[in-house]
Amino acid sequence: MTRYEQNLDVDALVAIDMHVHVEIDDHGHASLPDDLVAAASKYFAADASRPDLDSIAAHYRERRMAAVVFTVDAETRLGHSPISSAEIADGAARHNDVLIPFGSVDPNRADAVDRARRLIEDSGVRGFKFHPTVQGFDPSDSVHFPLYEVLQNAGVVALFHTGQTGIGAGLPGGRGMRLALSNPMLLDDVAAEHPELQIIMAHPSVPWQDEALSVATHKHNTWIDLSGWSPKYFPDALVRAANSYLKSRVLFGSDYPLLTPDRWRRDADATERFKPEVLPGILKDNAARLLGLAD
Repeated sequence: MTRYEQNLDVDALVAIDMHVHVEIDDHGHASLPDDLVAAASKYFAADASRPDLDSIAAHYRERRMAAVVFTVDAETRLGHSPISSAEIADGAARHNDVLIPFGSVDPNRADAVDRARRLIEDSGVRGFKFHPTVQGFDPSDSVHFPLYEVLQNAGVVALFHTGQTGIGAGLPGGRGMRLALSNPMLLDDVAAEHPELQIIMAHPSVPWQDEALSVATHKHNTWIDLSGWSPKYFPDALVRAANSYLKSRVLFGSDYPLLTPDRWRRDADATERFKPEVLPGILKDNAARLLGLAD
């Protein structure tokens, strides 16, 4: 496999999408079990396509955007083998003009630290995606701190799902998944104990938006991405923060393929909720700075 090295022309990009899911691999293996895929489609009232990595690259190249791509390794909790993060990084290396790979490791694995280290050193991933509710772990538990220390020492990003999730919604008992594990206040401990680790709180964190804003206001190693929701539905408090005191740490993200970058941008333009002077930062400049792409 080829180690990823980015080859982005940042000046030529119109945006960097910080939140893009790879839901099927080159072998046809899906990232989630069939029952969760079906339940999520019903919850979101849409049966979104599941493009492979080459198709994702083509989609973003056509739009002059870059995309951060990842999967979620939740094998311990789901009993379903994950898509390989090493293969995602290898595919991103083929499309290093538009793709930026993040890895994923199940924090409940005994060898999670070693897996993370290999993905950083051998595959060149630039961050890691965590989904506490789907992976079934409390991110504030100190048992996971050695994993975060590997990320912090390597200078890569930790992206955490926060807030409500459609994964498991409508299934008996939500398939046993616990929403409280994705309360962004749990990340306050992580940010406090790892002050050099850059942490992204993904999505409008409903029903804990105020908690996310509180953490981001107090801990300047935390960021918020705006993925998973149309801008017309963003909580007012989040929009106010993005337009003012958090404007340098708010990031564009779509949640593709569930929500497309076209839909996000169309709704953002139509609603005019963001000030024109802050949009360049949200769409690209903040992400470029976070990922070390800015000059």
